[in-house]
Amino acid sequence: MSSDGRGSMLAQPLQRPSAGRIAVYLGLFLLGAVVALAGSLVQAAWFPGGLLLALAGAAGLFLGGAYALGSRAGAVAPVVGWVVTVLLLTAARPEGDFLFGAGGGSYLFLLGGMAVAVICATMGPGRQSGGGPARLGK
Repeated sequence: MSSDGRGSMLAQPLQRPSAGRIAVYLGLFLLGAVVALAGSLVQAAWFPGGLLLALAGAAGLFLGGAYALGSRAGAVAPVVGWVVTVLLLTAARPEGDFLFGAGGGSYLFLLGGMAVAVICATMGPGRQSGGGPARLGK
């Protein structure tokens, strides 16, 4: 039980996010789409430096969103925008043309971006209780 007598944080009811927080999530979603589009162009143009630049930009957005909002959901919103955009860009159109080629750089961008997304969502700050440190002997 916590010090304020309300019990575990996991036992507390969920709260609805405010309109401002929803707007920030939507903005992060759109930024994820923009970073995916820019990364898809840069990674093919300047391989291998462009691939590293595209993945570093995605990692910065994902981790920055997590720390800006103080939760892992701040990383998930741009990740969803990034993944949806990359998957839409990889789909072939009826005319037969698409943005990504079948080269190794495109697959590294897709799989590397997903790995970066998982790493950043895991490293982002989780929900923390308001209590003090859990060290014994203090």
